[in-house]
Amino acid sequence: MKPAGIFAGICILVAVYCAVDPFNHGAISEFPDFEAFKVEMPDWSEIPVEKDHENLLQKSEIKFLNQVQGPESMAFDPMGRGPYTGVADGRVIFWDGRKWTDFAYTSANRSGLCDTKPSLISYMKNEHICGRPLGLRFDKRSGDLYIADAYHGLMKVGPEGGLATSLTTEAEGVPLGFTNDLDIDDEGNVYFTDSSTKYQRRNFMQLVFSGEDSGRVLKYSPKTKETTVLVRNVQFPNGVSLSKDGSFFVFCEGLIGRLRKYWLKGEKAGTSEIMATLPGFPDNIRTNQNGDFWVAIHCRTTTYVHLLGKYPKLRHLLLKLPISAKIHYLVHIGGHMHGVVMKYSPEGKLLKILEDREGKVVKAVSEVEEKDGKLWIGSVLMPFVAVYQLD
Repeated sequence: MKPAGIFAGICILVAVYCAVDPFNHGAISEFPDFEAFKVEMPDWSEIPVEKDHENLLQKSEIKFLNQVQGPESMAFDPMGRGPYTGVADGRVIFWDGRKWTDFAYTSANRSGLCDTKPSLISYMKNEHICGRPLGLRFDKRSGDLYIADAYHGLMKVGPEGGLATSLTTEAEGVPLGFTNDLDIDDEGNVYFTDSSTKYQRRNFMQLVFSGEDSGRVLKYSPKTKETTVLVRNVQFPNGVSLSKDGSFFVFCEGLIGRLRKYWLKGEKAGTSEIMATLPGFPDNIRTNQNGDFWVAIHCRTTTYVHLLGKYPKLRHLLLKLPISAKIHYLVHIGGHMHGVVMKYSPEGKLLKILEDREGKVVKAVSEVEEKDGKLWIGSVLMPFVAVYQLD
């Protein structure tokens, strides 16, 4: 056979292999109903170009290395003690100044399945059993800790800790699929996000790859015990944080890369508007004492992601190739993990940016909590807490 014929034969075999994926190597091979949706990405000219050329996040202190696994949210109680954080095995733990102690848990079905694992990824297959606490907030009046558990919904536990109580697991008859973050107003109303009704947290990469928009922003009323949908059809809503005066809250549109403001008071009450376009994909958001918003950016966006967001058929085709979700994810984030932290004014003006573009110290950021001149930085993907000293 001539070389050209051999080459053509190899090409045909490769094409067939990629089309069939007989060994299920593809990122969506276990999701037969997978669909790719168009993401209305901002125009490339709207994406902020500001950077931290000094990589200031590299000056962060790494604390509690390998003592905490995947600490997404950092919370301090009304007495200023803490931090408290939720970890990968389903517990909420508390730093008492000397050591970490168990404070609360969200699942009553804990067993040996929830014991210490060798890596963060190894916890994921049992998250629905062990629980996975994400966003944490204390009610300053009662001292109760409110928990957004990815699988068990919105929960609450008293100041003494223990097994958390379920507050709600559905809205409008639709179960919460991926409860993510929350905040509480002065009347005890809880505003929280449900990132997807189709994909659970353990399949968050497929949620990102899909671009589907079943996400919701909701309100739980402690007086009526009712859960209402405030904003629907959101692509991966994530962090949520009230303004200092309580007139609005800000939530993150994860896949689009935006902050959106939802008005609670005034002439615009019940409406939402774009507050800021971000240079990457946001996670949690927290308000500081001055009323500014610290936003955790999972990674900067790339032209590759921008292009695939606009062309879902191309994205679907690439995802069907026998390439693992991990490889797709690395390409998605630009080849390597890199933490970004941004501070915005209530009007949406960028005030500060901190980065570790090389991923040497702070590889990933899920939340930034400012306390006493320091930023406490958690990450659902890291086995430590980073602390950055502000000027």
